[in-house]
Amino acid sequence: MKSRRAFLKTSAVATALAGTPAVLARKNPNQLLRIGVMGLSRGKAHITGFLGVDNTEIAYVCDVDQNRLAGGIKHAAARQAGKEPKGVTDFREILDDKEVDILAIAAPNFWHTPATVLACASGKHVYVEKPGSHNCHESGLIVQAARQGNRLVQMGNQRRSLPSFREGIDKIRAGALGTLRYARCWYNNRRSSIGRGKQVSVPQWLDWQLWQGPAPERPYKDNLVHYNWHWHWHYGGGELANNGVHALDIARWGLGVDYPGRVTCNGGRYHHDDDQETPDTADATFDFGKVGISWHGSSCIQRKHEKQSFVSIYGDKAIMAFESSGYRIYDLDGKLLEENIPPFTDLPHFQNFAAGIRDGASLNAEIEDAQKSALMCHLGNIAYRTRSEVNLDPKTRQIVNNPAAGKFWSREYRKGSEPKV
Repeated sequence: MKSRRAFLKTSAVATALAGTPAVLARKNPNQLLRIGVMGLSRGKAHITGFLGVDNTEIAYVCDVDQNRLAGGIKHAAARQAGKEPKGVTDFREILDDKEVDILAIAAPNFWHTPATVLACASGKHVYVEKPGSHNCHESGLIVQAARQGNRLVQMGNQRRSLPSFREGIDKIRAGALGTLRYARCWYNNRRSSIGRGKQVSVPQWLDWQLWQGPAPERPYKDNLVHYNWHWHWHYGGGELANNGVHALDIARWGLGVDYPGRVTCNGGRYHHDDDQETPDTADATFDFGKVGISWHGSSCIQRKHEKQSFVSIYGDKAIMAFESSGYRIYDLDGKLLEENIPPFTDLPHFQNFAAGIRDGASLNAEIEDAQKSALMCHLGNIAYRTRSEVNLDPKTRQIVNNPAAGKFWSREYRKGSEPKV
């Protein structure tokens, strides 16, 4: 296994692997798929999801938190007849095993693209959680990694595989809503304050160096791990990249659009005086020319009196309101015409990914299309941080006439650890 120090201080590993991508033969429909799972909070759902697919095995689980690692081993063993996966702290041990077919990534956002780049180069297919990238530059890089490594990469926007959502989209395509005009996305929550973190000694159960990985090193704070990194620009993308990406993906899918030409985002931190840097309340808008999309996020007050749908798609004949697991169609007077809202399940998304590997089925959230939705989040965050309108050239996929916004296209990496394809 390569040393942690070498990973953190040089890019030799990534460069060498990218030069010699391993290409696996197409699996047959009945062949065993062996999986390694990286990140064991959301990763436990990956374990359950993959083991719901026929003929699969969780061969490895990985976490930099020894407590979570132990819990992940037990979680997997309880679901595969007592067979324990190998537990590792460094995910590159999974990549070194030629018998592993899939790396499932549920680590923090800033790890998504760097880990996918290494996994694709080492011959692994990848299931990566949303948003799949930390910034605009990475949203292109992760696609390059999949193409150069000839690997399948599925992003975890699970509703793309739900039969109810696919049925709803088919109805839109068939003209159920008439001419499409706009989509509105909604998110609310009641998050409490994260307080003011103190610089303290790193807990013995945590490998802080590996947790930070490609991000430039910073002192450990006692209010950062395991979730509040989302609200720091150094590590995450706030609520827009955390939950907004799910809704924006459905809106973009429903309207049948790719890249916005003009993006705005306004809001702020209105609820708590703490370490959070990203907005707790925001409105992002995306103009595609003939249609538009908006997203409203309210992280710290649920506004329960407002009965808003997860995503509403407006046509000149009817409206489709997507909820968490299905849809309703209303006429323009608000009369319910039809609905299909079954219980939510992640399983179809994992089944679709396995079918892509085994049978060549088309992925429902193939990384190139999925990153169009992630890019919307990154652009929205840039608009918020620069307090400016961000214009994108859809053909070149570059920000135009806004030097301040262009500075946020990529990020600084720890010396020698910038992901490269």
